[in-house]
Amino acid sequence: MAARAARVTAYAALPALYLLHNDLWLWDDPNRLLGLPVGLTYHILFSAAVVLVMWRLVRVAWPGDALEKLAADRDGAEGGETR
Repeated sequence: MAARAARVTAYAALPALYLLHNDLWLWDDPNRLLGLPVGLTYHILFSAAVVLVMWRLVRVAWPGDALEKLAADRDGAEGGETR
């Protein structure tokens, strides 16, 4: 049950990231944060959050046997080819 909750949480983060992607509230902000324009700093942190969410999705939602099935399908297709 914990694995399902982890998947649901990871999938729920996708719409949140989609909504947060367009930072309309920072377009006209002339302030600087960490020596960079605040909008650029926001997008750096946003990109880091996207990396973490995608890593989490791969860890909890990726089918465990997907690579084995892909390799078996590829090996089966290669064995049946005629030249």
